[in-house]
Amino acid sequence: MTERATDGDPPITFYRLQGCPYCERVTRLLEEYDLAYRSRFVEPMHSDRNVVKRVAGVRTVPVIVDENTGVTMAESANIVDYLESTYGSGTEAESAGTGATAGGDA
Repeated sequence: MTERATDGDPPITFYRLQGCPYCERVTRLLEEYDLAYRSRFVEPMHSDRNVVKRVAGVRTVPVIVDENTGVTMAESANIVDYLESTYGSGTEAESAGTGATAGGDA
């Protein structure tokens, strides 16, 4: 399991929507890699997703914020690629990026 943030919270925060298939895709991978994360469920209406907008610059989900690497990312395919390259098969990515953001799904 990954190191925890200094305040006791898991290092990955996962912004998601209940029943969102794109979010479930990310959830499955987080679980598969046994990564500690905190789920933050967001409002169903795009216009009410201000917390996601503040964090990632978009109102779509899923979004992850990884305190281990400083990456904030949206869009399930991008997140899956990031998790696989950063935490998959025991290898760290050479460069995880610095606060990169991308478009989202839902």
